[in-house]
Amino acid sequence: MSKPLSDHDRKKQISVRGLAGVENVTDLKQNFNRHLHFTLVKDRNVATKRDYYFALAHTVRDHLVGRWIRTQQHYYEKDPKRVYYISLEFYMGRTLQNTMVNLALENACDEAMYQLGLDMEDLEDMEEDAGLGNGGLGRLAACFLDSMASLGLAAYGYGIRYEFGIFNQRIVNGWQVEEADDWLRYGNPWEKARPEYMRPVHFYGRTEHQPDGVKWVDTQVVLALPYDTPVPGYRNNVVNTMRLWSAKAPCEFNLKDFNVGGYIQAVLDRNLAENISRVLYPNDNFFEGKELRLKQEYFVVSATLQDIIRRFKVSKFGSREVARTDFSKLPDKVAIQLNDTHPAMAIPELMRVLVDNEKLSWESAWDICVRTCAYTNHTVLPEALERWPVDLFSHLLPRHLEIVYEINRRHLEKVAAAFPGDFDRLRRMSLIEEGGQKRINMAHLCIVGSHAVNGVARIHSDILKATIFKDFYEMEPHKFQNKTNGITPRRWLVMCNPGLAEVIAERIGEDFIRDLDQLQRLRDFVNDEAFIRDVAKVKQENKLKFAVHLEEHYKVKINPNSMFDVQVKRIHEYKRQLLNCLHIITYYNRIKREPNKQWTPRTVMIGGKAAPGYHTAKMIIRLITAIGEVVNHDPVVGDRLKVIFLENYRVTLAEKAIPASDLSEQISTAGTEASGTGNMKFMLNGALTIGTMDGANVEMAEEAGEGNLFIFGMRVDDVDALDKKGYHAEEYYNRLPELKQAIDQIASGFFSPKQPDLFKEIVNMLMHHDRFKVFADYEDYIKCQEKVNALYKNPKEWTKKVIYNIAGCGKFSSDRTIAQYAREIWGMEPTLEKLPAPDDKQ
Repeated sequence: MSKPLSDHDRKKQISVRGLAGVENVTDLKQNFNRHLHFTLVKDRNVATKRDYYFALAHTVRDHLVGRWIRTQQHYYEKDPKRVYYISLEFYMGRTLQNTMVNLALENACDEAMYQLGLDMEDLEDMEEDAGLGNGGLGRLAACFLDSMASLGLAAYGYGIRYEFGIFNQRIVNGWQVEEADDWLRYGNPWEKARPEYMRPVHFYGRTEHQPDGVKWVDTQVVLALPYDTPVPGYRNNVVNTMRLWSAKAPCEFNLKDFNVGGYIQAVLDRNLAENISRVLYPNDNFFEGKELRLKQEYFVVSATLQDIIRRFKVSKFGSREVARTDFSKLPDKVAIQLNDTHPAMAIPELMRVLVDNEKLSWESAWDICVRTCAYTNHTVLPEALERWPVDLFSHLLPRHLEIVYEINRRHLEKVAAAFPGDFDRLRRMSLIEEGGQKRINMAHLCIVGSHAVNGVARIHSDILKATIFKDFYEMEPHKFQNKTNGITPRRWLVMCNPGLAEVIAERIGEDFIRDLDQLQRLRDFVNDEAFIRDVAKVKQENKLKFAVHLEEHYKVKINPNSMFDVQVKRIHEYKRQLLNCLHIITYYNRIKREPNKQWTPRTVMIGGKAAPGYHTAKMIIRLITAIGEVVNHDPVVGDRLKVIFLENYRVTLAEKAIPASDLSEQISTAGTEASGTGNMKFMLNGALTIGTMDGANVEMAEEAGEGNLFIFGMRVDDVDALDKKGYHAEEYYNRLPELKQAIDQIASGFFSPKQPDLFKEIVNMLMHHDRFKVFADYEDYIKCQEKVNALYKNPKEWTKKVIYNIAGCGKFSSDRTIAQYAREIWGMEPTLEKLPAPDDKQ
């Protein structure tokens, strides 16, 4: 196996990052040494690799700070409309390399480190991932921040600075084991604490209705301390802000106990307040109705709205003077985007602030609220929809419960007027679900309190209107929109796949990085032998490099000429990792039956985390590792089939795995995946998709041409028809001998000889209560995989399809998504105008 080109050597050949100017390199070395000197003077005399990383991070940060301050000053001078993107998750990954790419510093830093005898990749590897998200929702928020800055929008990301992000996953004896992600233990060079903007957040207490309005009294106060992280746009000198709140107990917290000698306990109890920002709930597409989670949701919303209103009222940079008091102008200056229902409390909280604090009438406050807020829905799975118990609400947020009841009363009056006598509709559309324990339906609250509601792929938005939000759509059709998700091409092409970015730039120039639609021009090169060769060569280099990584970490010999077949995403029944498992077993059995046939070699990689409380998902991981143990040690199979479970899948691992993949598995049951964004990353990086007509796969097939994806399985209508008719797994089991064999092997302990019953419950679930109908798509999936194998044997034709896919990626840039949000929801206009650099004289 020839050694792949090192990234340092490859970067030397690459223009996409801009050339390293000599003065630039000298300056960087000087600044680096200065930062290193201060690190060591403080501490000790021997530098560690981490010291070098921090020195480099601070050197790069120096280039951000001037641009950051100037951008914020620019916003105060121009007074544009600002957008506030509120999300409980921001899955940022690492910051160093992304910042260097966006500031055009990467080559200069690389050269400076090289001259100092340091390896850039080693230093980058010292950075901890900022894993403040579970998966798609949090990563989307991160891509959106990049695009908002690159499009010159005055935008702010608001969330929580979790002390512990998504857990680190270790696989021990085939099982997932969770470890706390102590990502802040060495400090975070990219954030700046802003104690001067600390804000009080209230909980508990009671309400008093007085002649001059309602007072919320006897509350417990927690302070929200903001930490700001700069978010640079792509080479436009714009640097926006992500502000994450950390919970702090006030000095007087519980110290009244001091009088009865409970001083020590009172100080210890401060932890209870500070627990609010301690840990990210590790659930994806699953609602957990815990008091701490509701506290987190209100905490971020309350602190953020105080900040929004403070910024609305002042007009000068750094000023505290109130310049604006007319709240009717709020929707002209402020757009609030709710990333799913997690920040839904923004609606009653804004009403509380406007009515109770600012003394507006209910009618004016409501008009302002609806025109300011907009809601993005991310799922139709019933177990994911937030429904908070009324009892918990009344205990934790008594004033907000009153406000929600009043919103509901007025809302139901409108429904009754529009649909007289339709009591069933009133029940369905109420914000309060009766029956058993009373609950507040947060999605209904978001729809009623927003002027725009959007799904995240066309098929998903259509499903919302036709099913779960049908009543609301019939009443207010103008509110409903679609905004198909996207990914940032800076991180997901230029940064993680420089070789491919360069091959593209050689043909069509570099403007595609900020205008991904230009990739369409690659269609002119579909039959260009040199281009086909270059694209295939980059893929092979990425595979060689990833194969080295896999062999180091998994001690499995990888055939770099095998097809890299990859499914990486959260482990969930609806994403159907089990269907993938059934294909692996079927393929394994076929090789065993005819060992002398010319099989297409495959390395199947499945990665992803299971929520710690999601038993079935953890069993699925155990099954994948068990299949791997059998397949990888079978001498008859050799290197024609390998199965690897990618441990601790996260942003940084995605940046390595995706550029090396040949086949992308996007195989959810039609109608369950809202959009998917991993599917777009694979497409942009030259992998072909095998997938169902679900989420954004539908639009990907349109853009690239359906014949250039491997589409199989039921469509949404087929799934609905099967639901009506009744899905009976046994029918498929009895009719398909290879399916029967695979299931019997799992059930009999073939893959778990020491514990023959280990996977009985997975088999039981698949046979008797599989909501996601794995067997119904099995036959078509296997046939489709045969087509994949056949095409892979013809590398030239395979690469042509790859080129069609890359050329069809323009739509899936988050720049396009954000430009649509800006124009169609926020009433803002994106700009590609460059701000002057800090050293330019204005």
